[in-house]
Formats: sequence, structure tokens, C-alpha cells
Amino acid sequence: MTDAHHPQQPDGSHDGPIRTPKQLILAVLWAHIIPIGAILLLVAYVTAQNRPAAGSDGLAAAAIAKRIQPVGRVEVRDASDTASLKNGEQVFAAQCTACHTAGVAGAPKLGDASAWGPRIATGYDALLHSALAGKGAMGPQGGGDFSDLEIGRAVVYMANKAGAKFEEPKGVPATTSTAKVNEGGDAAAAAAVAAAKSAMANVATTTAAAAPAAAATGAPPALYAQACQVCHAAGVAGAPKVGDKAAWAPRLAQGIDGLTASAIKGKGAMPPKGGSTASEGEIKAVVAYMVNASK
Repeated sequence: MTDAHHPQQPDGSHDGPIRTPKQLILAVLWAHIIPIGAILLLVAYVTAQNRPAAGSDGLAAAAIAKRIQPVGRVEVRDASDTASLKNGEQVFAAQCTACHTAGVAGAPKLGDASAWGPRIATGYDALLHSALAGKGAMGPQGGGDFSDLEIGRAVVYMANKAGAKFEEPKGVPATTSTAKVNEGGDAAAAAAVAAAKSAMANVATTTAAAAPAAAATGAPPALYAQACQVCHAAGVAGAPKVGDKAAWAPRLAQGIDGLTASAIKGKGAMPPKGGSTASEGEIKAVVAYMVNASK
């Protein structure tokens, strides 16, 4: 009797979210479009040629080429092809400007007629051989790596800026070494070379006295003798002497990498890379040598 008067209530509506044919069609379409679109985007990303590496550019072509580049390079130049050689102004800008622009270490300033007058009077040959063999604080070729003809052009460029009337050499100089000067019998040039030898011996003595700790570190890198010794052996233009612990102490706090960066960019009177064309690795090796010799 009770059940007849109180029929059971249904549990609830069984209708789904899709109530019309239109909703059914849209649901089917989106159920296919969204997964297909996601798959297409994933395929495009996987097959892309320029997708970035995981957190770095270590796999970039430039980075790989830098890691596998040769340790050294050989440059072959035809000495008879004078057109491929640098002119005097280019050599001056690459190597000579470090000292001759500011007049450091007794170097005559470019364009200073009074300083260049007595030197011009000795003649082109004497000036050339002083530049080739080195003189005073200046190393052979000023620490550069140029042909004799290029050095001759730089000598003419600087001398003429101070009033000389030298002609720029067009071919390889007749005397390109100390031996040839002595054999040729040119008294003025031979005397200049002899004086240059004596000056270089004095520089070597000064270097040994100023940097007693350097000997313990072994032979210095070749680049040091070519470009750095000119200033760092005698402490010219504010350059800290090798072996001078007091001068190097505040610089050591920068570390090898910081000092290398300063040497590459240039600082004060020092041009970038000391006026050389050395690689970053060569610069770092020289910095490490001077730091170790000055601790």
C-alpha cells in the first residue's frame, strides 16, 4: 500500500552535455582538430634546423669551428709582391704607435722635428738598421713581425713626418741584417748596429735585475720579448715591471682572466694586445708568465 502511494523517484537526469546535433558535430570536429594541430606543431619543432641547444650555444657552427680550429697558422707571403705588404702608416699604426705617439721610453714622438733632427742626420740606412736590430728600450722591429721592407716604410713614414725627404722603399732593402751591414762596410750603419747591440745587452741586464723571480718560471713566451718587454722590463708609461711585487699586488686581484681582458682591450698607454696581432691564448700565456714572475 505504501509503495503504491509513494512511487520511487528517479535517481536524476541522464542527459549529457551534448543535447543537439550541432553540438555533436562541433565536439567531433574539435576532438580531431586539437590533437592533429598539436602533432603538427611537435613535428615542426623536431624537424626545425635552428632550434636552440639545451641551455647554451655550444653546438652552434661558430662555437664548434672555434673549438676545432688549428693551434697555429702558417702565413706564406711573397716577398717580391710588394703590393701585398703594409705601407709605412699601417705598420706605424699596428706596432710603432704605442711608443712613438706618446714618446715613451725615450722614443721620439711622431712629427717632433727637434727630436728627429739628429736621427734624420744619420741617414735612412742607420735608422733602418736601428729599427731592425732594436735600440735602447725598443726591441728588434719594435717587437713586431714584419718584413724588412715594411719596417723600412715605417721608418720613412715617421722620419718624413718630422721633416725628412726620404723616398719610400719599393723593393727589399739592400742590407737586411746585421751581418750584411758588417760585410758591406757601411761605417755609419755598422756603428748604429753596434750601438743597438750594446743597448739591447743593457736592456737584458735590466730585465734580469728587475725580475729575479722570472727565471724560476722558465723561459718567457716569445710574445713577451716581441711586444711586452719594451715596457714591462723597464716599467715605462706606467707599465708594472715584471718581478715588482708591489706594483703587481693590486692587479693580481683581477685574476688571470681579468688581466688578460685588459691586455686584449688595451689600457692607458698600452694599445690593444700591446700592439701585436697575437691570439687570445698567446696573450693569456704572457699574462700568466708575468703574474707568476711577480707574485
